[in-house]
Amino acid sequence: MRQGHQTWVFPSKPVIVASAAIGGPFEAKGPLAEDFDILHGDLMLGQDSWEKAEKVLLEEACDKAVAKAGLQKEDIHFLLAGDLMNQIISASFSARTLAIPFLGVFGACSTAMESLALGSLIVDSQSADYVVAATCSHNASAEKQYRYPTEYGSQKPPTAQWTVTGAGAAVVGSKGSGLRVTAATIGRIVDMGLSDPFNMGAAMAPAALSTIESHFRDMQLPHNHYDLVVTGDLGRVGHSILCELLPKHNVFVPLERYLDCGMLIYGDNPDVWSGGSGCGCVATVAYGHLLRRMREGEWKRILIIATGALLSPISYQQGESIPCIAHAVAIEAEQGGMGA
Repeated sequence: MRQGHQTWVFPSKPVIVASAAIGGPFEAKGPLAEDFDILHGDLMLGQDSWEKAEKVLLEEACDKAVAKAGLQKEDIHFLLAGDLMNQIISASFSARTLAIPFLGVFGACSTAMESLALGSLIVDSQSADYVVAATCSHNASAEKQYRYPTEYGSQKPPTAQWTVTGAGAAVVGSKGSGLRVTAATIGRIVDMGLSDPFNMGAAMAPAALSTIESHFRDMQLPHNHYDLVVTGDLGRVGHSILCELLPKHNVFVPLERYLDCGMLIYGDNPDVWSGGSGCGCVATVAYGHLLRRMREGEWKRILIIATGALLSPISYQQGESIPCIAHAVAIEAEQGGMGA
């Protein structure tokens, strides 16, 4: 049901039955490597194009999540997925292979939480017993589409971010115990007039602020309600900006409880400039690292705010600014079995 202006509260508290995270060779060198289910040593994944490799990542994430849930693909009523490629071809072609009824979604890097929010709404409304929410990205395919082919070796400014090669998937169900989705706040488009595709963190930070404000207002919660508030993926630049914006807008989330997926996935590696990005960033960090630590009892309540820059090569070439979005999903752990 809706609470406030833009938040859904899920009375049945749909269960995250299982989740999976798949990564590439660069992610295997990062501090969260142990939280991935599968790590590939070959950026091509044995395929003959970057785009085909990205499709494999998403298929593996969905297959792994369904298997960890102890289910068959026939048990899944709907697949909700998207990616960064034109016409979300990674998700669409993966859905062809998976043969699960498919709803394609696009929110750029916010797709992970957009699909999880919509999937939870479908389960909560009793329109499905199980859904899979998933997304993916690939460093080389994103560079090829949005910037320059990787082989070109173009130079990046310090504000740039490194697109994650990875995929994440979650099985959301109506039965079971463990991690539960309790609410979701759907963001508004926020466009501050920035147009630099190499400074996504600065462009997306105001969208994250808007959604965080809306969530606490709609839910009428104290700002210290969550053990952890996580954005994804603002990187170091956007994280710093949001830390300044929050108190100015009277949102006093304890900064020691605020993290960013773009900063977590690669740690302090200077080769990624401001941090990680891409649909696979928040998906792998959330469905691997964050949910694992919740299952282990470290946190009981977290709020994940996935941010997305909704530009395209065409809009950039036409001199448009970057419209941004952020969607938030609240996840809580209950005592007892914590899922897979």
